[in-house]
Amino acid sequence: MIIDKLENADRYAGTHPGLAAAFELLRREDLADLPAGPAEVDGTRLTINVIQAPARPRDEVKLEYHRKYIDVQYVISGAETFSWRPISECAQPEGDFDIETDFGLFSDEPEGWFPLNPGMFVVFFPEDAHGPMAGEDDMHKVVGKVAVDWS
Repeated sequence: MIIDKLENADRYAGTHPGLAAAFELLRREDLADLPAGPAEVDGTRLTINVIQAPARPRDEVKLEYHRKYIDVQYVISGAETFSWRPISECAQPEGDFDIETDFGLFSDEPEGWFPLNPGMFVVFFPEDAHGPMAGEDDMHKVVGKVAVDWS
């Protein structure tokens, strides 16, 4: 997991070949004007989902995980709180992992919580179980999905 401000994103661009493309997208001048909903950016290698929604109470947030995609989540406005726990320490899957949607849930308790304020991003790798959308504000955010297999 990586947490930082977008102005420092170039420090992490070499971590994975798709992160540079994701960070470039997040720097778009018109990012806040993109319509809500999912969109392809680079085929299935890089997609985004623009979300405008109210936050949820912490007790409603489950730990999710992905295998084929790295999540790059960026807050445009509002404040979001995330939970996190290493997948290697999760023992309570909630249902089967959905290969088609690349989505699974754990009902384990998170190891910790952290805030993400406007202008900040977080990168969740496949080893990171994470609980998004917690908080008290309405939020406007972009979730980039970067294919682990970038080829």
